[in-house]
Amino acid sequence: MNSIAHAAHLISAVIWIGGMFFAYVVLRPAVANYEPARRLVLWQGVFKKFFPWVMLCILVLLLSGYTLVFSKYGGFATSPFYVHLMQLIGWGMVLLFFSMFVRPYQVFKKAVVAENWPEAGAALNQVRLIVLVNLILGMVLLVVVTAGRYYL
Repeated sequence: MNSIAHAAHLISAVIWIGGMFFAYVVLRPAVANYEPARRLVLWQGVFKKFFPWVMLCILVLLLSGYTLVFSKYGGFATSPFYVHLMQLIGWGMVLLFFSMFVRPYQVFKKAVVAENWPEAGAALNQVRLIVLVNLILGMVLLVVVTAGRYYL
């Protein structure tokens, strides 16, 4: 059971963090020279496909993570420090994602549909900032996970 939970946890983290890395580091610069309307419509399509995967990954991360906390460590009282740190960073990422999804992303979607390119661009900038913060947190989380069992 633990091996399945570990695998599900790892795959979900790779999909979410890797997707943010691809979007921010690869796709964003690749479409920077597109005209605003074309770029914003493209981002709308990317988010429409990626965000349901993020939500699924969040669900799997929470289920598999708490399964491991209780089956492998017997609960939080006996969990190592890095597990607590992982949970703190992970919940921060989840809250950031949902705060972005509820406000700037919804504004972005409506503005793209209305072809209000300045408003869509402003909302996309808010989304990008949150994605950048989450990407940084995700990278820190990977360091905590990989090094934590040895050093924390």
